[in-house]
Formats: sequence, structure tokens, C-alpha cells
Amino acid sequence: MQIHSLAPITVLQRRERLSIAQIAAQAGPACTALRAEAEARGLVVNGPMIFQAWQMPQDAHGEFELSFCLPVAGGDQQLPALQCASTIHEGPLDELFSRGYRPLLEAIAAAGLRPTGESREVYHRWNGPEATDNRIEIQIGVAP
Repeated sequence: MQIHSLAPITVLQRRERLSIAQIAAQAGPACTALRAEAEARGLVVNGPMIFQAWQMPQDAHGEFELSFCLPVAGGDQQLPALQCASTIHEGPLDELFSRGYRPLLEAIAAAGLRPTGESREVYHRWNGPEATDNRIEIQIGVAP
């Protein structure tokens, strides 16, 4: 686990209210639409896709707010600054919780840190849900 203070990030974003079970069906079209919007507006993409979540549920069917975010130069929306605990998950998506979120949440609790309810996934490398070479940074907001 590492602790970071992240600066605000200018993005294009699409906010949805959905469940964990619905993310797979919504992510591809949302990411494609954001890239098309950036191109249509002449904006330069300057970072990997970020999924920003608020109050993620403990099961696959509870709904929560999720924003699909594409970092761009010259956009008109911002992800706010974030103090977070983070880790890198490398591997398939079905191991993201067991090998990524769970150990990070345990480390946060062991360090006596308090989560804020915001989390982000930064898709540094994405080759599909089953790819073993995906590289996803998990960031969980923690109170200062």
C-alpha cells in the first residue's frame, strides 16, 4: 500500500447509477463514447481511463454512483484532488477484489486510516477482462 496526494484531473466523464454486475455492459460503450467525444472536440487524451466510484456496495446488485472518466487537456470537468491509499493489481478482472481491493482494505484498516467512500480504478493497461497482463491501479480515498 502506498499513500498519495493526487492533484485534480481534467476529464470528460459519464456518470451512471448502476450495480457492480452492470459495469461490464456499460464500460465499453461509455469509454468508446468518451474517446469519440474527445476526438470530435479536438481534445488531447493525456492519461488512462479512470473509473470513479462513490460508496461501492458490498454485493454485486446494490446500486452506486460510477463515473467513467477520460483524462484530457482542455476539458471542462474535473476529478477533485484525492488523498488515497493505492495498490496495483496485475491480472484478470475476476481477481480484482480478492487480489486487489481486499488486501488494500485490510492494509488501510491495519494502518488506522479511515476511507472516505470514494474509490478510483486507473486502467494503466487493459487487454480484456480475462487478460493476465492487465494493470489496474486501485485508489481508495482516505481522510487526511
